[in-house]
Amino acid sequence: MFGPHDPQHNQLLGALSRAARERIYPKLRLVEMPLGKILYEPGDALHHVYFPTDCIVSFLYVLEDGSTAEICVVGNDGMVGVSLFMGGETITSRAIVQSSGSAYRLKATRLTQEFELQGETMHILLLYTQALITQMAQTAVCNRHHTVDQQLCRWLLLSLDRLPNNKLAMTQELIANMLGVRREGVTDAAGKLQKRGVITYSRGIITVLDRDRLEHLSCECYAVVKKEADRLRVN
Repeated sequence: MFGPHDPQHNQLLGALSRAARERIYPKLRLVEMPLGKILYEPGDALHHVYFPTDCIVSFLYVLEDGSTAEICVVGNDGMVGVSLFMGGETITSRAIVQSSGSAYRLKATRLTQEFELQGETMHILLLYTQALITQMAQTAVCNRHHTVDQQLCRWLLLSLDRLPNNKLAMTQELIANMLGVRREGVTDAAGKLQKRGVITYSRGIITVLDRDRLEHLSCECYAVVKKEADRLRVN
């Protein structure tokens, strides 16, 4: 067993070999991740990468008029900063904390050194990157072809998979910004779920009461993303 704050709460860090842990763990720094904290803006250089343990970070594409749409979410399943070892030195989207908690921060240069060893760590990070690309692609399809009701269900399920419980602190306005839709649409969709007894929503806290029903109401996009992530996960 590991304590309340341990690198192994992050699936990537937990999957590292003993030798890699001995190299990386001493360089990790536990940091707080408050709701709304912006880790990176488009064009920022990547000086650090983050491995969430009990928080969620959203990647948003920001248009010239200031409107946004979510590209993907990262939680205890992964890391913020994959473009670092994919050949880029900057980030093209906004990385913002969607659900507060903690994460382990590591200097970008240290991760690059580890990646260049071309060992197990590189393999683990590349598998995660493939899963992340799947999530990005499916999100684009979902936003184009499915209803706001279905998008909300998918979004809630992806968030739940990256949290330690069934509660999510999130305003409807922020959810609308994530999905790139009007707030009224989110309010209507959340109201339907509440009437069906799937969720409760009070004072910015969403509690999922019936996950099975939530999965049934979601489109196929969630299942596609989860299946690929599970297939690629290193235990």
